[in-house]
Amino acid sequence: MKLPKNFTRVISFSLLLLSLSSIYLKTVAPNLTWANGGSDGGDLITAAATGGIAHPSGYPLYLILARFFQLFPVGSLAFRTNLMSAFFAVLAAFFVYAIVFRYLLVELDEYTASIAGLSAGFAIGLSPLFWSQAVITEVYTLHAFFIALIVYITVFPIKKKKQSDRWQGLIYGLAASNHLTALLLIPAALMLNALNHHSATQKIACSIKNSSVNWKSLGRQLIWMLVGLSIYALLPLRAMKQPVINWGNPVNLENFWWLISGKIYRAYYFQDALASLWSRVEASASLLLDQFGILGITLGFIGIILFYRKSKIYILTIWMAMIFSGIAIIYQTPDSYLYFIPTLISFSVWIGISVGFSLKYLQKQKPFLQPLFLAVLIISLLLGTIKNWKEVDASQDNRAESFVREVFELAPENAIVFAEGDQAIFALWYFHFALEERTDLIVLATDLLHYDWYQASMKKKYPSLVLPGPFPFPTTVVVANPARDICYVRYNNQAEILCENPRER
Repeated sequence: MKLPKNFTRVISFSLLLLSLSSIYLKTVAPNLTWANGGSDGGDLITAAATGGIAHPSGYPLYLILARFFQLFPVGSLAFRTNLMSAFFAVLAAFFVYAIVFRYLLVELDEYTASIAGLSAGFAIGLSPLFWSQAVITEVYTLHAFFIALIVYITVFPIKKKKQSDRWQGLIYGLAASNHLTALLLIPAALMLNALNHHSATQKIACSIKNSSVNWKSLGRQLIWMLVGLSIYALLPLRAMKQPVINWGNPVNLENFWWLISGKIYRAYYFQDALASLWSRVEASASLLLDQFGILGITLGFIGIILFYRKSKIYILTIWMAMIFSGIAIIYQTPDSYLYFIPTLISFSVWIGISVGFSLKYLQKQKPFLQPLFLAVLIISLLLGTIKNWKEVDASQDNRAESFVREVFELAPENAIVFAEGDQAIFALWYFHFALEERTDLIVLATDLLHYDWYQASMKKKYPSLVLPGPFPFPTTVVVANPARDICYVRYNNQAEILCENPRER
């Protein structure tokens, strides 16, 4: 019986989408979570829910989309926002699948190209680093979605050039309005999209031989990129309403630049870079091995070395791997490893290409080994999934909620709560500001007290609070508010909560 046209590709990408969706839903956090380095979740959820502005660089597109997901009538506010990460993780994996499938379909049959696409989609979708971000509230799966989409529309542009330029430019701008590091990929994509192809036939998809630059195309892309970037205008508009979460208060150019440029984090670049450079390179290599295992690493390097072609797909993925790996290495923060996610996308594409051409070789030269090769791939995938499940599973993590519940239980009525550290501060923001629990309390972030914009937000939120001087320290705040009890809280592998009545000293 002859199968319907496109049957294989429909079955293969349906398998990818359903499998990843099921796995992510089983491991997604049901509430606010600190799993997988997700301490920023409370800030992002609260900013989206209250019409506020998240920590630098503001993430305006993320906040819009997160608010949309928060309107779904299912689970907790945090759960709905966590679902957004899972949704875009699935879409990112799908586009990785589509990149490999369409690239190989030029030379391979649909069945082989589908298997290769599945290999690439599962490689990224079930890599522990990527998976870990799919089950918590963070910006990185939306970032990965746009990175994969940029590669896809660059390698396979719309046939009508003007229409293609508009969509490409718009997507560039939207990508950067979620995460500014997307700008690192955009110059390469811009130039590749602006190439005029003079070759009438192309042995492999998207060759760049015999090309020249179409400056009109480049101009159109830049104009539409600015349209996408215009979403950043949302930040000063939100700030004018003086929301409770108002990082930087970007109502003027100076404050706006402070926010979107991430000035607060610049000290982390090249910090002790030379002294620790080699150790960070070694750690990066180890991280890559952890994502794909020996088999995946081998297939990836085969894909980039043996099957390399001078084409858009290789130029773009190699550039992406180099530039994002470099940023992850020189940006020395505890979560800088997350900047490797675009590198994982590149490597997953190479794995898929390697699987496709390896199957083609085996089919022609040693067909009896093809089933064995596929069996090894499937077993490796299953074993890796089982191994990584426990590591990334956020479904049982209730540390954030337990911490806040303990704070709320111990805090006296009308007390001032001084919170220290991102975990404690953002978790309290979620329950206090977004869910409006314990509204009698005054929650202050000691790490932010020295910022004018933060003082202004707190004065508006708590009109009875006295914040003395331009640099109010907790001790001066306590003295200026003698009628209130005080709690000092933080989380350092365990809850640290100290409440006292200063009048009884």
